[in-house]
Amino acid sequence: MNRLEHIQKGNVKMKVQSIRQSVNLQNLEDWGTAGLPGTTPLQISGVQRVIKGSEAVDTGIFECTPGTYRRAIKQAEVMHFLAGRGRFTPDNEETVHFESGDTLFFEANTEGLWEVEETMRKVYVIF
Repeated sequence: MNRLEHIQKGNVKMKVQSIRQSVNLQNLEDWGTAGLPGTTPLQISGVQRVIKGSEAVDTGIFECTPGTYRRAIKQAEVMHFLAGRGRFTPDNEETVHFESGDTLFFEANTEGLWEVEETMRKVYVIF
């Protein structure tokens, strides 16, 4: 039996993790709420993945309902939007609009205001 046959039979643990149909993934974990005082809280949910040997990297699927919140991005982050639209305004910089299909790259220590217009779902990698 060759290595491929072992993998197919489940005898070897795969080095690749998969989230099938991440756009439609159901049963995300409840990650709580966020929001600004005096506004309706956003509901946050997601699923996190840990990559063996890279445990310091935070990656997974993140989703939140419409609303506004501030966030300080302490580490660099890459995000690809699967659904939704809105805008992010970094402190003292121009507003960046996003929608499904867009990818954003954030430097470490980016702070600003998120305004989510439609429920947002993204794949993220924080490193």
